[in-house]
Amino acid sequence: MRILLLGGTWFLGRAVVEAACERGWEVTTFNRGRSAQDVPGVESVHGDRTCIDDLNRLAGRGSWNLAVDTSASEMSPRQVLGGARALGNAVQHYTYVSTVNAYTGWPHELLTESSPTYAAPADVGREYGAEQGITTHYGMQKAGSENAVLNVFQGRATILRPGVILGPGEYVGRLPWWLRRAQRGGQILAPGRPGKPVQPVDVRDVATFSLDSPPGSFNVAAPLGRNTMGDLLAACLRVTGDRGRLVWVDDEVLRSHHVREWTELPLWRTARGTWAVGSGRAQEAGLTCRPLSDTVADTWVWLRGGGSPVAHARWGEHGMDPAKEAKILAEVTAL
Repeated sequence: MRILLLGGTWFLGRAVVEAACERGWEVTTFNRGRSAQDVPGVESVHGDRTCIDDLNRLAGRGSWNLAVDTSASEMSPRQVLGGARALGNAVQHYTYVSTVNAYTGWPHELLTESSPTYAAPADVGREYGAEQGITTHYGMQKAGSENAVLNVFQGRATILRPGVILGPGEYVGRLPWWLRRAQRGGQILAPGRPGKPVQPVDVRDVATFSLDSPPGSFNVAAPLGRNTMGDLLAACLRVTGDRGRLVWVDDEVLRSHHVREWTELPLWRTARGTWAVGSGRAQEAGLTCRPLSDTVADTWVWLRGGGSPVAHARWGEHGMDPAKEAKILAEVTAL
């Protein structure tokens, strides 16, 4: 089995490479060679996927049974379309990692694979949808990129739409921030209700499913109702030595203190559809999700072992200033 990874050096891409290598597959990666080192033993091809000459050079080294595209998050549909066309005859099956943001209803509605996505053309540039705001613009770009892949690989494509991916190697900084905060101990500001559902999926489970998923579109999230925010934070406390005490603060109080949802207290978001992503189709197709407690524990082992993510601007977006947290806690506990 020959597999091509577009990306392949960090987080999800690296997890896909490692999973394929464990199976004894022959792996080629295509990346710029700037972010991180490739997994030992792979064939590494360096190039810029926005450069058609580099893509044609890559295609000339084919063919592959499967291509998994994990590196197009900042690319326009037009750029994804150009890459898909260049690889169309060199790849039998193409798996594109998209996002639930491609749905018009996220994060406000319950979602299934039948929910509508943005009607974005396959050949538009980064400017398309920019006037709609950051969240909608991103969703339109991803939906257009999905259409680009489907335009070329008709019947030979898989679209994966994950929500939040956590696990060892995370570059966004959501779970690492909570783990470090739990390690500090003391009173810990916990957002909303402990019973609020969450659906993060482990990076290694997404990687495995990307190698085995059939053609079609799939939401990749943990099963509905399996885990809560309380489960997540309790696991963070447990693996870091139970030094802290969670103080749950209502959504309304957090909003009154202008706490930024999703980032200042990572994974906290009040929109009802944030953690309401149906993934039954993916589970029927073979997606298995390990316990959230295992994801937390393994991420802590990675951090404690000197693990550090690839430098990424989003890491700095996550987490609350200790002084602000202390002020909110003082007001809440004084009531």
